[in-house]
Amino acid sequence: MATEEVDPRFADLDAWPLNSAMEAMWEGQLAAVAAIGHALPAITAAAEAAKTALGDRGRIVYVGAGTSGRVAVQDGAELTPTFAWPRERVRFVLAGGDRAFVTSIEGAEDDVDDAVTQIEAARLTPHDVVIAVAASGTTPFTVAALQHAGSFDAVTVAVANNPGTALLASAKFPILIETGRELIAGSTRMKAGTAQKVVLNLISSGIMLRLGRVYRGMMVNMPPTNAKLKRRAEAMVAQIADCDPSHAARSLEQAEGDVKTAVLLALGVSRADAETLLKDGDGNLRRVLAELARDRG
Repeated sequence: MATEEVDPRFADLDAWPLNSAMEAMWEGQLAAVAAIGHALPAITAAAEAAKTALGDRGRIVYVGAGTSGRVAVQDGAELTPTFAWPRERVRFVLAGGDRAFVTSIEGAEDDVDDAVTQIEAARLTPHDVVIAVAASGTTPFTVAALQHAGSFDAVTVAVANNPGTALLASAKFPILIETGRELIAGSTRMKAGTAQKVVLNLISSGIMLRLGRVYRGMMVNMPPTNAKLKRRAEAMVAQIADCDPSHAARSLEQAEGDVKTAVLLALGVSRADAETLLKDGDGNLRRVLAELARDRG
């Protein structure tokens, strides 16, 4: 596998001047990101299928081991503070369990039985989206988990950095990112890990875009849980409703921190009507504002 091979160009990397080594590693990161371009159609297809399946009850389930697992956890952990995605609709199936979030658990990636047990415990349905990540594409835990997830008819997505591997073959939506040899052989926390993080960013952000949790480039589902986020929420309301900051702040307070509701209140809609409009519009602010403009036109 390319991710495990020594690249002869960098065989003496440890003897190079540090500035030259740093430049080479930086260039490797750029190459890793560039490698994603070829996979954009596959990434888009996975995000579209995920949006369709999730509905109002489906979960996003991340699967991985070691570095890939921790990259997946990072993406999933950010969904709630960024998009107000319900915590109960994110799940992690990680080799070694919760301890592996911060500690390397030796041998866990080979534990196929644990993979099956964790997937069974997840009680998957066709509304769930399972995203499995492995640089090699052959990690026994990750492959077994994804294969078992498929038996529940969940949407299965695989992200791997080597072609022709079992993980990609096991997914309904395989995403191959050929990052090639690492500058430090086998250190997939570098090029492969960088590419994985970008791909997961794209998938999850694409899902949230399609679910209407972003409006005009703003995180309109964001919960204002601290002073900084409250200021950001007020600014969003002021910008979208085209009102002064004090009016935006009052509307946000009346909406109990919900940005979308606050926008409608700032535009003169009653609280009850705002909630009805958002419910009927599946929470899509663009759709709701377009309907409101037609009604007022």
